Amino acid sequence: MSLVFPHTFVPWFRSVAPYIHAYRGKTFVVAIAGELIAAGKLNLFVQDMAILHAMGIKLVLVHGFRPQVNEQLRAKGHESKFSHGRRITDAVALDCAQEAAGQLRFEIEAAFSQGLPNTPMANATVRLVSGNFLTARPVGIVDGVDFQQSGLVRKVDAVAMHRAIDIGAVVLLSPFGFSPTGEAFNLSMEDVATSAAIALQADKLMFLTEVPGIRENQADADSAIDTELALADAERLLAAMPYPTLPTDPAFYLQHCVKACRGGVERSHILPFAVDGALLMEVYTHDGIGTMVVDEKLESLREATADDIGGILQLIEPFEQDGTLVKRDRTEIERDIDHYTVIEHDGVIFGCAALYPYPEAHTGEMAALTVSTHVQGQGDGERILKRVEQRARAMGLESIFVLTTRTMHWFIKRGFVQAEPDSLPEARRRLYNWDRRSQVLVKKL
Repeated sequence: MSLVFPHTFVPWFRSVAPYIHAYRGKTFVVAIAGELIAAGKLNLFVQDMAILHAMGIKLVLVHGFRPQVNEQLRAKGHESKFSHGRRITDAVALDCAQEAAGQLRFEIEAAFSQGLPNTPMANATVRLVSGNFLTARPVGIVDGVDFQQSGLVRKVDAVAMHRAIDIGAVVLLSPFGFSPTGEAFNLSMEDVATSAAIALQADKLMFLTEVPGIRENQADADSAIDTELALADAERLLAAMPYPTLPTDPAFYLQHCVKACRGGVERSHILPFAVDGALLMEVYTHDGIGTMVVDEKLESLREATADDIGGILQLIEPFEQDGTLVKRDRTEIERDIDHYTVIEHDGVIFGCAALYPYPEAHTGEMAALTVSTHVQGQGDGERILKRVEQRARAMGLESIFVLTTRTMHWFIKRGFVQAEPDSLPEARRRLYNWDRRSQVLVKKL
């Protein structure tokens, strides 16, 4: 039996709460590669989906079936044929795809129906709805290659899908569509998921795939994953990549993420299914685990408004309790909100600082510089400092100063020098707390 430790669980749960509030009632399209199911990870994935569902997120699930269709073809002694990164679906391949899709839908429905005690599925009631939500058209002949029964999404019945997810069901889409004449077409999971996300104007499109994301250095297979790509940067990166022919090619999923964002989906993600809990980590942690493509950078450095007061109070409270910061009440922050600069990510305040000018002395005090413990060490403090310096220069100030008891070395490394309390502007010197014995540090601008 595992133990819950309040000193770690409670802060963690509180850190997750802003994301729970932010995503309640939002629509996510989650697409899983058939390889996830082949790797035996379906049950854990479904448990994580049930948690998202319990948190009030509206869900559409799209499954792939490449390895399952290949296995069916091998069993029948038939060769898998691909061109331009897409399966050529002859009559035998179409039959195999229908068999694979039927088997996978059965497995997915069974996984969502489980309710074992001591698992996330206990007390969960998740209903799946599937149907002919997709109208398809043939790929046709491309560069002399006849794709036969391979198709593309022509239309998504977004109205019917909205009705289903609005009553709390999870919509399950298989990569199959039908023409108005009733002809069946084998579609790609990626095309189905992207088309559905655009038609629904989903808040997120999430691919759980064999690849961990887009690496910062494409030439280095061990380089770090780029956790956030602005759409313009993703488009430039995509243009420089070779045409993708395999799902493991960097551009394979990136092209669909870019298409989704162009089509109005706010954020699209590439996540590694090999990492247990990747879906939850991407949704409920600051940096996530894979690559996210966004139309604009989610991180914003700006002047504070009255709407930020609650976030600032929540941010600085732990530092006031441990004595790093002087306690400020809500009334004080409301009065001085115009002095504050904040840095936010995805609507959550992760850093702040205030600038109090003393024009008669041509200087200003930077106070309450705070960065959340969850993102310290990522340069946010330095970014806030530079923004405060810009504001000070715009006011015609020649220097800024800080009073600190714990972080003197951080400021010295960034150009501040130690000074005596007597060097403070007269109005600030009268308020100096000699019992606290704060160090005075000054930086010339």
